[in-house]
Amino acid sequence: MTRIDLHVHSSLSDGSDSYRKVLETARENDVEILSFVDHDITSTYRPASFVAREFGIRLIPGIEISAYDFKRERKVHVLGYNYDPDAGNIHKLTKPLLARRHAHSIWQIGQIRKYGIDANAERIISRLIHGQTIYKQHIMEDITDAPYMSEEYQNLYRKLFKGTGPAAGDIEYIDVKEAIRAIKADHGLVVIAHPGQLDSYDMIEECVDLGIDGIEQFHPDHGPEDIKRAGRMAKRHGLFTTGGSDYHGHFGAQVNVGIDKGLLTNDPFDEVPDKNC
Repeated sequence: MTRIDLHVHSSLSDGSDSYRKVLETARENDVEILSFVDHDITSTYRPASFVAREFGIRLIPGIEISAYDFKRERKVHVLGYNYDPDAGNIHKLTKPLLARRHAHSIWQIGQIRKYGIDANAERIISRLIHGQTIYKQHIMEDITDAPYMSEEYQNLYRKLFKGTGPAAGDIEYIDVKEAIRAIKADHGLVVIAHPGQLDSYDMIEECVDLGIDGIEQFHPDHGPEDIKRAGRMAKRHGLFTTGGSDYHGHFGAQVNVGIDKGLLTNDPFDEVPDKNC
């Protein structure tokens, strides 16, 4: 049984593993098609594509844009695939977001230090590549060795970043409609990520006319009801469905790279040429 995974993250955003390590795992799991959808960046694809060819894996250019449904006041994650190589419209939209995220992370580190915990921005930056954005996962890695799924880690995370915690609060995200338009302007395919996780179903109904191409049906946070609901919605609007592990290495829940390709109602990339090779 060959496998596919259209939703994995690398250490270039908020995953713990390098793209080579992720691809090694994918090869071990007989993954045939894979896409890195690192948050708000497209730069993973080019260097990873050389490793993917070495391993016999077809790599699809991807991105996960951190967007917001301002009507319902909730986050929406928008996946973009197989866009033009320069991705000019996407970059114009996401570059300010990355700057806001990095500045907010620096502020969070300062707040955590005031709280009495030794978080250190220079130490964190030294572990990243030049110019890379700091995420909360990098901050947590700097202040605790506890595993992500442990009670110790989760309690500390909530204490610092949730509710009235010293580093609580969030940045201004991209309007979901602008995210969709940018991907379409770069001739990419738009997929709404894990709608069951973020309750994005009503938003999808409203945004179909903007050119949404698919819905992420299979995701670790989707139970049987979400899988059925996403499938019914896709069929009603003529959309394809995708699936992925949302792999973050040890920065996230324990999941395996790859899902059975036969789960998908279709393979949206069977006939799509790779414009980046």
